[in-house]
Amino acid sequence: MTQPVIVTDSTADIPEDIAKQHDIHVVPLRLMFGEDTFEDGVDISAEVFYKRLVQSEQLPTTSQASPADYMQVYQEIMNEYPGSPIISFHISSGLSGTYQSATIAKSMLEGDPDITIVDSKSASYGFGLLVVHAARLAAEGKTVEEIVRSVEEVRRQRKLYFLVDTLEYLQKGGRIGKAAAMIGNLLNIKPILSIDEEGIIYAVEKVRGRKKALARILERFREDLGGVQNINVAVGHTADPASAEPVLEDLSRDFRLQEVILTNIGPVVGTHVGPGTLAVFIWPA
Repeated sequence: MTQPVIVTDSTADIPEDIAKQHDIHVVPLRLMFGEDTFEDGVDISAEVFYKRLVQSEQLPTTSQASPADYMQVYQEIMNEYPGSPIISFHISSGLSGTYQSATIAKSMLEGDPDITIVDSKSASYGFGLLVVHAARLAAEGKTVEEIVRSVEEVRRQRKLYFLVDTLEYLQKGGRIGKAAAMIGNLLNIKPILSIDEEGIIYAVEKVRGRKKALARILERFREDLGGVQNINVAVGHTADPASAEPVLEDLSRDFRLQEVILTNIGPVVGTHVGPGTLAVFIWPA
């Protein structure tokens, strides 16, 4: 069997150098600011996006990649790597129709293409780390079945929390009501968010003040990991890598950090959570 080829979408928020290093094929989602359309991670950077987001009176809209987009990518891979199976990982089907687009694309290809479509049931580097893990296993010569099984094991062990800085963007995107957002902002409420087993974002708890919320996230990690000492960690930020430093510093007091990744929360995910968001992903080393 030839080596599996790994595909994902841009909401995995994998740093560009890591995607290139592991030959991960990334299909961009789209972002619309009024009449301007951008491909996520291709022709708009996180730095430019967040500056424009703050200045814009209207929330941008996002669009999943189409079945035609995936058909083109899959066909190009099959032409370039004949006989190689494809494993295609996507943002949670509970958050986007991207997984469905990929599934439709597979069904429209001629023959019986060897393509495995995986619903990550996560978002941002919460599944980006799974994609990178899969690419490493593929390079080691593991089979599709072995890769998918190992990825599922890492997914079960991985813990993640998001901290949004303002409720404004959750409200604009229809995730919470206007009154709840207004009261929350007035009281300096910082909801701690996570993603459940079905791939749906939910509020774990609400804490007053960012400093207390970050401290509570670290407490939850200690509870979740139950004595595990060696961990890998990734911190997603909104074009503000300095904001990740205190988190890593605090984590290093309780855990032995192995692989450490800093990554931007990209424009598509950032549209819904807003600037100042921090996402922390931990999985055993």
